[in-house]
Amino acid sequence: MRENAKDPQRHAQRMARKQRVMRERMARAQKDQGVLLVLTGPGKGKSSSGFGMIARALGHDMKVGIVQFIKGKFRTGEERFFRQLPGVDYHVMGEGYTWDTQDRERDVRAAEAAWEVASRMLGDESYDLILLDELNIALRYEYLDLDRVLDDLEGRPERQHVVVTGRYVPQALIDLADTVTEMGVVKHAFKDQGVKAQKGVEL
Repeated sequence: MRENAKDPQRHAQRMARKQRVMRERMARAQKDQGVLLVLTGPGKGKSSSGFGMIARALGHDMKVGIVQFIKGKFRTGEERFFRQLPGVDYHVMGEGYTWDTQDRERDVRAAEAAWEVASRMLGDESYDLILLDELNIALRYEYLDLDRVLDDLEGRPERQHVVVTGRYVPQALIDLADTVTEMGVVKHAFKDQGVKAQKGVEL
């Protein structure tokens, strides 16, 4: 028989067990270092999650850097908001979606210029958290040299956090990362219902 999930005594017992497990995990987690997070997969919310971490970092008075690959043809709400805040170094370096430009050489030049900015940030310990938005797309189409990207990420200051977003993350970046989250699709308003991109949700 399935236990009654609403029973107060059983609930308290389950939560007490969970509390013990979580306290043991926290006691073992003693490392204090910068982490490399990768947000990937076909689901919506990768960039949104990255910008959520930017907001969290700013709440702790941290200095943040943002480099947006691919995107750039239109202004977004996050750019309008974060660019004006102190402690934010914001760069939109893309030429728009790859299916819009249809020009590989132009996309390569844009990606390489963006990586020069990102590389400078990764070499500067004054940046506490860096968001490399849609970097994975630039890597998928080989607009950037993967080895150089991995070397710059691995050689960054010890306490610096980096968030990388985009579909199609290469295995080598998964191997280097500390945390990798893959977002899936259950339903999507654009693909399933023909709802165009909405301000405050996608833009």
